[in-house]
Amino acid sequence: MKKNIGSQLALYPTPVTVIGAMDENKPTWTLVAHIGIIGHDRVLVSLAVPHFINRVIKENQKFSINIVDEGILPQADYSGSVTGAKEDKSELFEYEVGNAGTPLIKKSPLVMECTVDDIYNTPNFESFICTIDNTYVEEEYLNEEEKINYHVLKPVLFEFPTYEYLRTGDVIGKCLSFRENKKI
Repeated sequence: MKKNIGSQLALYPTPVTVIGAMDENKPTWTLVAHIGIIGHDRVLVSLAVPHFINRVIKENQKFSINIVDEGILPQADYSGSVTGAKEDKSELFEYEVGNAGTPLIKKSPLVMECTVDDIYNTPNFESFICTIDNTYVEEEYLNEEEKINYHVLKPVLFEFPTYEYLRTGDVIGKCLSFRENKKI
């Protein structure tokens, strides 16, 4: 018998990302793990209302989502521990500006440039619903079909209840392959 533990968010782990936006002529960054997919053509990034970067995103209507791997985890973690209102985080990552004008972390293995379509407000959070303008990935993380190979690209995951970072794991099966076993 399952125990009812109340109304708790239990859809973790999620990928660790760093959101980047241009604050006039320099980037600002923040760590985000409240991120998700809406259908096949939209993403959602949820940020607490007091975040400095929220104002910047609302002004520009654009930002980047930079996937975090273990190589940039220390800087990513730091980007979430200080506010851009009190500390200039523009030099935290080496970056370039993408085609849509957002800052792209050079050492991030995968980056998406996004345009804000809508903002969904809940108590204490602003959730930015976005279209993806461009996706950039290091060629070493592409397979023969030019698809992202997550066997090689190993994003860091975040588990909310314990505030821990996790490594991605092993493949246990192909999606929709278990239908072959009709005894399930």
